[in-house]
Amino acid sequence: MRGMDLERMLREQRRMLWATAACFMLGLFAGTAVLWGAARPFSGDGSVILPVAVVAGLSAAVAFVVSTRMHRPDETAPMPSWQAVVSNISSVAVTAAFAAVTGLGVLLAGAVLATGLQGLQLPALGGGVFTAVASALGGRMAFRAGIRLSTRDLASLLSAFLVIGTLFAMLTATDAAWWERSFSQLGIGTGGWAFNGTVIIAGLLIATTGSYLGRDLHRMLGDAALRGIAAVVIAWAGAGLALAAVGLLPLDRMPIPHAIAAFATLALLLVAVIMVTVLMADLRMLRVLTTVLVVLIVIAVVLAFALRVLSVAALEAVVVGLVLLWLTTLVQLLGILAPDVSRPSARRSPLR
Repeated sequence: MRGMDLERMLREQRRMLWATAACFMLGLFAGTAVLWGAARPFSGDGSVILPVAVVAGLSAAVAFVVSTRMHRPDETAPMPSWQAVVSNISSVAVTAAFAAVTGLGVLLAGAVLATGLQGLQLPALGGGVFTAVASALGGRMAFRAGIRLSTRDLASLLSAFLVIGTLFAMLTATDAAWWERSFSQLGIGTGGWAFNGTVIIAGLLIATTGSYLGRDLHRMLGDAALRGIAAVVIAWAGAGLALAAVGLLPLDRMPIPHAIAAFATLALLLVAVIMVTVLMADLRMLRVLTTVLVVLIVIAVVLAFALRVLSVAALEAVVVGLVLLWLTTLVQLLGILAPDVSRPSARRSPLR
């Protein structure tokens, strides 16, 4: 068994190296072709950064799809139709997320590097090399995830995406005093697309994380718990849709619907957290952690709205940080407790 596992891991490493090389070449040729012509500035109008980000993001998406088809081609074959549909939708969402994370990562790196590379002009081949490196990094990350995508990987992707997207939105914000009010101020003005796009994709990721949590819970608890698992997945999907609505309804254009979506996101996240805890009631560690989480969030809300000690931006940062810490612990527990093999359902519907 040990020898078989070793051979499998070495084979996966070889494939990752080939995938990295393939993404490098894809980025080199595609980047050079897209940037062909006169030299372009590294930053400012006509910058090379946006085309590089698009090509790198697409390379990562292709790498994830190829890896999934290569390593998990028949995963949904024994599943009932509803389970296969949920799995396929989740895979599409993760593909889009890898493209978005890679693209935003390139934009953030470009914005940081631009401060020290002012005046730099890149010819088509130079831009192609830059694109190749970005594509190789994003492609390797996505290909590795496609081999054996775990809920822990997805939670890490969500955290990384929120950090990268928010930092980029801060760099492109038109209102330098946004932190005095709320994060939603980052979605106002010409640079608002960065924040709004981030929360839309983050909403998609939260919904997908809920789907993968449901997968792991089903592997642990079986068909007997399907109704409770379905409710958990729906709650996470609702939180994801509410967060996406925050980006689709900018504060400066639709303030009331935006506020409703923001508070709905918070409420649905808390509901989802509590529902998961109830479903895993035998796990004392999770019960204690959830209790502490809820108490700290209530204290933060009181400090923000009753005592006016915290700004709304600080409250949002505290709540998101606490939920991400809770989610990180949950997926680590599931990684220990949930079997690492697919479990097709014997039910024709998750609600029966």
